[in-house]
Amino acid sequence: MPDDLFTRISKRLKDRPWYEKPRLFAMGDLLEIRNQLREKNLHDTEEPPLQEQDPSAADPAVRASRTVDGTFNDLRYPTMGAVGRRFGRNMPLEEVFPDSANLLIPSPRVVSRELMTRHEFQPASILNLLAAAWIQFMVHDWFVHKRSATDTIDLPLAPGDDWSDPAMRIPRTELDPAPPNSKRPPAYVNLNSHWWDSSQIYGGDPVTAGKLRTQVDGRLRIEPTGLLPVDPESGLSFTGFTDNWWIGLAMLHTLFTLEHNHICDLLAHQNPGWTDDQLFTKARLINSALMAKIHTIEWTPAIVPHPIIQLGMQVNWTGLAGEDLQDALAFLDDQEILGGIVGSKADHHTAPYSLTEEFVSVYRMHPLIPDDVAFHSVATGRHLESRRLDEISGKRTPAITERITMPDLFYSFGICHPGAVRLHNYPRLLQNLRRDNGEHLDLAAVDIFRDRERGVPRYNQFRRLLGKSPVKSFDELTDVPEWRKQIKDVYCGDLEKVDLMTGLYAEPLPAGFGFSETAFRIFILMASRRLKSDRLFTDDYRPEVYTEFGLDYIKKNTMLSVLRRHHPQLGPALSGVQNAFHPWKKTTTPSE
Repeated sequence: MPDDLFTRISKRLKDRPWYEKPRLFAMGDLLEIRNQLREKNLHDTEEPPLQEQDPSAADPAVRASRTVDGTFNDLRYPTMGAVGRRFGRNMPLEEVFPDSANLLIPSPRVVSRELMTRHEFQPASILNLLAAAWIQFMVHDWFVHKRSATDTIDLPLAPGDDWSDPAMRIPRTELDPAPPNSKRPPAYVNLNSHWWDSSQIYGGDPVTAGKLRTQVDGRLRIEPTGLLPVDPESGLSFTGFTDNWWIGLAMLHTLFTLEHNHICDLLAHQNPGWTDDQLFTKARLINSALMAKIHTIEWTPAIVPHPIIQLGMQVNWTGLAGEDLQDALAFLDDQEILGGIVGSKADHHTAPYSLTEEFVSVYRMHPLIPDDVAFHSVATGRHLESRRLDEISGKRTPAITERITMPDLFYSFGICHPGAVRLHNYPRLLQNLRRDNGEHLDLAAVDIFRDRERGVPRYNQFRRLLGKSPVKSFDELTDVPEWRKQIKDVYCGDLEKVDLMTGLYAEPLPAGFGFSETAFRIFILMASRRLKSDRLFTDDYRPEVYTEFGLDYIKKNTMLSVLRRHHPQLGPALSGVQNAFHPWKKTTTPSE
């Protein structure tokens, strides 16, 4: 009888999307979707294939640490996921050849002006601005493409365009050389390691990594003021990765540099005989894992607060059994759904591990960034000043950190909202961006072009290749009537030409989603893959590598505890706040 009842319920729910089903059925659907994606949507691009070696030949020093360049995470294939390895694909390789004939059709600049321009700020009221800074902080650990020094392209300007230059010239993405007679699509390398290893803090090359360390007690360089040193050559804070630098990144880089040093101090107290390298190595492992945990079970449920996603992210980290039961029943670690991915057995599934071009595409979330930020005092709530985005970015960033305290900066981010990831919400200043190096570009137009250049399928084909039905009309594409006409006009009525970014920003959002469900398909595949493939989150997530102290530290700490530890002044604003990326309590200004 129970089986019959379950069958009848399943039939009634069959045609409903997973996010509208009861929890038990929704979780089953999500697991099935992820397993299908693991089977069909992981494709290797390396030519020739990675070279295998005997794992026992690996230097013992790399077995219990993260290397600077990401080598030796997989001991059998030491270069897998390392700096300079190719991006993989989530789509079959025959589907990702660039459509050269339509590379500039419609003009990316037209798409930007007509569909992306922010006429009125659309806030994401469920989040605070720290959530926007956080995802950029993470992305800078994950990927960066190399831009060609010689090969450029001019993006056609829009009719009546007020662009100040004769043309918008941008560098092409530099191709990774292919073997002779290769029949594969163009491929590109990642200048970061593909692993979740906090390279944005620690650097991805030996020279940078060495300069960031004090060489004493495992610590990273920090000024007596608690701020990052400033590089006199670049005018930027001195840290592992400073591309697209602004105050939001400066805050998080500083916070987790302080956190690294705090972990070093605790380890040194427990292990007085440890060397500088031993302290640094363990502190990096612990700090990196803590950041991965924060992203998995705090940031993600904040931006996608659907109850199934909250449960799913918890399952990714600790499993249905929960942390306490997992500790007691270690055998559950072999069963990912019960014991969680962290601490389970590593598995690359159907392709060697790498991040993918499609993963890069779905993380185009620039609408989260506002055009200006108001800064307030955490002690009184008093308004201190307001600044445009261009005034708190690049070389101008260190001056802000010297003028406004870190507690006031974090408080200001905690009480204001980022933008919603939707059409007509792209930061205006990023559509007319002048970088410190003199480069002038429309970043929204560049985003559109990059997907086309790298062979990322356009929106409808992207859906098909993820096992979703294509939209059949512009009415189905979006639930905003005025957007339907605008998109149809820009793409001359050709639904198949709609760019991926346009479709993701236009797509109707299920309840409890801060970005599109189509993008989320890539996320549920790659979010678990970043953990499942990583030896230091799976096979070697154990006391012999992290220490008992390290595993306990990761278990007990959250973004809230990190903020309270380094900036206790934030305590009143965080009172009652359950997630650091939710809006904080405002401090009231005393009446005069």
